[in-house]
Amino acid sequence: MDSPITLRLGPRARQRIAADGLNPADIAIIPAAAGGPKGLILNGIDTWLFGDWLPRAPRERRLIGASIGAWRMAAGAFADPVAAHKRLAYHYAHQTYPAKVDAAYVTRTVRGMLEEVLGGHGGDVMAHPHHRLTVITARGIGPLASAGGVRWREMAGFLRAAAGNAVSRSRLAGAMERVLFHDARDDAAWLRERYDAFASHFVGLREDNLRGALLASGSIPLVLEAVQGIAGAPPGAYWDGGLIDYHLHLPYQRDPGLVLYPHFTDYIVPGWLDKSMPWRRARAASGNLALDNVILVSPSPSFVARLPNRKLPDRNDFKHYGQDHAARIRDWTFAIGESERMAEALARWVEKPDVSLATAF
Repeated sequence: MDSPITLRLGPRARQRIAADGLNPADIAIIPAAAGGPKGLILNGIDTWLFGDWLPRAPRERRLIGASIGAWRMAAGAFADPVAAHKRLAYHYAHQTYPAKVDAAYVTRTVRGMLEEVLGGHGGDVMAHPHHRLTVITARGIGPLASAGGVRWREMAGFLRAAAGNAVSRSRLAGAMERVLFHDARDDAAWLRERYDAFASHFVGLREDNLRGALLASGSIPLVLEAVQGIAGAPPGAYWDGGLIDYHLHLPYQRDPGLVLYPHFTDYIVPGWLDKSMPWRRARAASGNLALDNVILVSPSPSFVARLPNRKLPDRNDFKHYGQDHAARIRDWTFAIGESERMAEALARWVEKPDVSLATAF
């Protein structure tokens, strides 16, 4: 039978695994992409990873994510990560909206969902003995600096940002900057030396800004309201971290350890606005070492073909299913259940890793 997962290895990761195998102690960083409902397909891996495999070799690990990826990584830092990941999958799949809805309604719904996921355990994230969470957000500058809350300004600002990004990703840096809310016990040194055109701010993650950071990290422009007034952060309007870091093309090679990246696709796109530009996908070409130590695991084409509608859950499903919430929830729940097959396949591979089964980036 075809494997439910696809594996890609960076050159250093391949060499190290071929020589020494793979132990959970080798894993230093776990990234998690933005992507909305697509992230549900990683629930099986998440529960196995944080509930079984990683606890076998406790060590300081950096968990970093944007949008639903940030929520997933926050769940991984709870005292009971399995329960947290199950809450996240359940409440995300069960969100419902009326036929006509505005950004304020969606924001209230998502805020309520976040409270259900946190379940009063937000303090766990800052108290975890080993995991160090970083939440990525995008802060508007230039025309977007004062656009939060004014729909026509937001629309005009993001249209201008998209036009600039179409010419060059570096032009997007004139419209927004990266703000990283990081565990105060981790100085995030690997991200502080500049590695792209975007300015970055670093804010210590605290109980009084965790909710704001997580909500902002998933606040899709024009779909949710911008988040403002986040404690300890520079003033301004904050949106989805995936705008800048959709698939988290970060300087992973700066860490001597390995990066285990559960992802919903087998390639990495830098920003959300780059989705339709395949030439901007990250490749381990000469001079691009960011993927050198990365292990990327994603659903295989044959696995996806067996899912409802022969695809991963995505935001378009809200429109596709319309007010038939029960059908969408049924199909998303089925996909979440199927994700356990991915976890089982990955568990088998890490026990006896065969690098010949993995391709290069």
